[in-house]
Amino acid sequence: MQAVPRGCEVRWDRQGGCVTIICMQTVRVDIPAAAAILYEIRIGAGLLGDLGAKVRAVAPAPSCGIVTDSNVGPIYLAAAVRSLEAAGFRVMTFTMKAGEEYKNLATFSAAMDVFLGGGVERATPMVALGGGVVGDLTGYVAASLLRGVPFVQVPTTLLSAVDASVGGKVGIDHAAGKNLIGAFHQPRVVITDIAAFRTLPAREIRCGLAECIKHGVIRDAGLFDWTAENMARLLALETPAMEELVARNVAIKAAVVGEDPHEKGVRALLNLGHTFGHAIENVCGYGEVLHGEAVGLGMIAAGRLAVALGKFSAGELQQMMEVIGRAGLPTSLPGLDVEKTYATMFTDKKVKGGKLRLILPTRIGHAEMVNDVPAEAIRAAIASLGL
Repeated sequence: MQAVPRGCEVRWDRQGGCVTIICMQTVRVDIPAAAAILYEIRIGAGLLGDLGAKVRAVAPAPSCGIVTDSNVGPIYLAAAVRSLEAAGFRVMTFTMKAGEEYKNLATFSAAMDVFLGGGVERATPMVALGGGVVGDLTGYVAASLLRGVPFVQVPTTLLSAVDASVGGKVGIDHAAGKNLIGAFHQPRVVITDIAAFRTLPAREIRCGLAECIKHGVIRDAGLFDWTAENMARLLALETPAMEELVARNVAIKAAVVGEDPHEKGVRALLNLGHTFGHAIENVCGYGEVLHGEAVGLGMIAAGRLAVALGKFSAGELQQMMEVIGRAGLPTSLPGLDVEKTYATMFTDKKVKGGKLRLILPTRIGHAEMVNDVPAEAIRAAIASLGL
């Protein structure tokens, strides 16, 4: 395994079957001066059985809230509740409908009704049991209840394990665009049981690989090469390969977040493919094109745009596209509405002064933010996805 990025410590315990990544981040504010946030990200097979003890260790309280969805709940909720109750919690549960389209104000309000009606206190932890949608919504509930209660992430998808569960960005969608309502609210602990990945549809595993490829493109050429070389093992969900994949990707994201917790600078690089991708999701309909699929397509559009601007080589673009394709992700989207997609990109949170700020690859392992990209060049990159 490669050297760990600054700000992280990886404890690799093969005998214990678990990888622990400790991430340290300091957030500085004028009043009361500074606050340190320290939390563990635990990765391994079979960790859900220890959920109650882990939550009790970071958030001792009489009660606990847990949010899941209609896909994950029937598989894991009962066991999670038993573990939490065994640790002494009185458990309140909320099950949302599965799907990005339900990460909205109505679902948020319904969850708030359950927990406020159930006697939530400021020490009551909110546990997100599910993928990125559940994590985003639960985190926003935790950030909002009583102006902030403890938050615990239990990602059950590869995509949420390597991306949404780390970094504290939480929120919900609006008709105007994705994740336009939200906050920064860091978890107390992240517990990733990779055994849960075996209950996922293959399409969801491929979506998670899109974010892993992205991390390699923006930050770590060695990880990019390793992912390409081990793609068959990853698609087969081999435990050692999946442990290493998640640990290496989380270490990258944790280091970037530690440098820039509120996305004022380098953290924006994590959005490679996302400005295009979020617009594609919105235009095509949430659930029709999944987030990871849209990110893969967005990376291709960003790569083609970077080549057109002379910032990225055609050879490395081809290399990136081949790895995206080997992951089983789409590399084209016939029928994509170019003008609607282009217009929707302007609802992105990274728009400043009415201008798009795009993350573009400059070589495998490095990317940069680019401003003032000609509109026709962006349209051409979108149009290329339909070919």
